[in-house]
Amino acid sequence: MTTTAAEKSVTTQVYRVFIKATAQAIWDAITQSAWAEKYGYACPIEYDLRAGGAFRALANEGMKAHGTPDVMIVGEVIEADPPRKLVQTWHPIWDPQSAAETATRLTYEIAEQPGGMCRLTLIHDVTGAPLASAMVSGNVPDAGGGWSFVLSDLKTLLETGKSMGT
Repeated sequence: MTTTAAEKSVTTQVYRVFIKATAQAIWDAITQSAWAEKYGYACPIEYDLRAGGAFRALANEGMKAHGTPDVMIVGEVIEADPPRKLVQTWHPIWDPQSAAETATRLTYEIAEQPGGMCRLTLIHDVTGAPLASAMVSGNVPDAGGGWSFVLSDLKTLLETGKSMGT
């Protein structure tokens, strides 16, 4: 089997942000649709927070108006330890090229810190998924800022009550 240059690139992306919020508030913002629709790409989500449970990210109305399918990302919960850790698969299926890639592994770790803040670490193993890797790293023109954007907006929302877009 031939290895392409894209497959030789970094396959595990790590993002870390410190948020002045409780671990439970961060957990809720990650796993509850009412929160997820307020930051980042503002998409409804569905989680069955048990090992083997399903995950789905749905297109918001603006995305649907541009032809994005209703279900954009699918996955399976591998581990849920509220409010400390969530491990899941993550597979974008919004176009044939992304759908053809392998599912990736996404881990959220929430650790309480002194002073009423938490450290949120997002670890995304994008092995075998160069398109997803480019997208979540923010390296696709006109496709948003990837995980850095999502986590920045999550922090802003939890600390100020407003997303960066409002």
